[in-house]
Amino acid sequence: MNHRDPATAAQRHLSLGRRQFLRGMGACVALPLLESAFPRPLRAAATTPLGATGTSGAPVRMAYVYFPNGAHQANWWPTGAGSAFQLGPTLQALNPLKSSLQVLGGLNHENAKPGNDGAGDHARANATFLTGARARKTASTDIHVGVSIDQVIAQQVGHLTRFPSLELSCDHVRKSGNCDSGYSCAYQYNLSWQAPGTPVAPEPNPRLVFERLFGSGPVADRQRNFQQRQATQRSLLDLVQADARALGGRLDPADRSKLDEYLTGLREIELRIERAEKLGALPEIKSEAPAGIPPDFGEHMDIMYELLAMAFETDSTRIATLLLAGDGNNRAYPQIGIPEGHHYCSHHRNDHDLMGKIAAIDRYYVDHFAKFLLRLERTKDRHGQSLLHNSMIVYGCGNSDGNRHTHDNLPILLAGGGGGTLQTGRYFQSGGVPATNLFLSLADRVGAKGLERFGDSSGRLAI
Repeated sequence: MNHRDPATAAQRHLSLGRRQFLRGMGACVALPLLESAFPRPLRAAATTPLGATGTSGAPVRMAYVYFPNGAHQANWWPTGAGSAFQLGPTLQALNPLKSSLQVLGGLNHENAKPGNDGAGDHARANATFLTGARARKTASTDIHVGVSIDQVIAQQVGHLTRFPSLELSCDHVRKSGNCDSGYSCAYQYNLSWQAPGTPVAPEPNPRLVFERLFGSGPVADRQRNFQQRQATQRSLLDLVQADARALGGRLDPADRSKLDEYLTGLREIELRIERAEKLGALPEIKSEAPAGIPPDFGEHMDIMYELLAMAFETDSTRIATLLLAGDGNNRAYPQIGIPEGHHYCSHHRNDHDLMGKIAAIDRYYVDHFAKFLLRLERTKDRHGQSLLHNSMIVYGCGNSDGNRHTHDNLPILLAGGGGGTLQTGRYFQSGGVPATNLFLSLADRVGAKGLERFGDSSGRLAI
């Protein structure tokens, strides 16, 4: 082979660009876009992604984040309208990102309402949120709801990335049993459904998510690599350091700084997971916090958000769901001075003390979501634009008022610019339409084609 042949060199650089990995000793680390890794004539061709792109040519990413038990209405909704709005007390942490947000009022989920099925609003809230369909009331194996919008989109654009979609959770994973008034636990602990009777189980363990995103080879190899690292206490980055040094020598100063920042972040998340594993091994928390899952819920959320950000940054996937907790969750929050359970507080019956506590829990969730969005905003994508600009992040719940179990005027936010295709910085009142109208509009922007309807949709939302 003639190594001076320009065509051969170009092909080699193009191959590197398409995989964007560091490799070494069985480990594999995905990288963010580094344009100076390419010869100048090839940069435009080699870095143009397939599928839907924003105005900069960067891929558009989409995530759905679910929080449980509705929201305290008086504290959630903004004052004012359109671009002249002020965020309510619950959403104050999002003020620095106000220009990148849409607070969406008037979105409903008719199929989460009781109808003839009676009790079970928490199970229906979860099951309907991304499907827009009515869940069959059963605690047996004949579960049935509908295909979720993330999986509909993944079927069309998932082949463009290493992982068609990514399903995460900060809650338990339960696939059977009776969890809510005759509804299977599968409804309450899953957001994503690849078929009407088949949920896509989310992964709650950050270590396993980390291994999946940054490990190499089939599952058996990744597990062996994980065990090797556990035995030798060697970092994933230590295994690929030679490749990292070689790549760094070919980058311009801006990309070299970007690579260093990314690898530093990767090292930090490794250390956080290792700390969580050590804590998880303590006898008093071993049964509740298996290795990789921090005992502190806020830390668990933060790590999963960070992994989601890295998955987007490396273009490992463009479609993701994160179930922070299943609807009906009764977790206590002693870290913010609330020993009572979340579900208990949500049924406040206009008790001022309980209303204050449910509002504080709502803020706690939003505070961690805001940190995630700021992480996306700080991360540069293409031509100086942020990762948040090229993303669409839905944050919401299938219950509106947890005290009354309502499913109209759902608390839903849309963060990110969708690659410059969204009308951000506003409080938008839709007037009372199916939430699935929003999902259709988002599907268009991420590259899904030919969707005339979804769930109970009646059209598209003007977002």
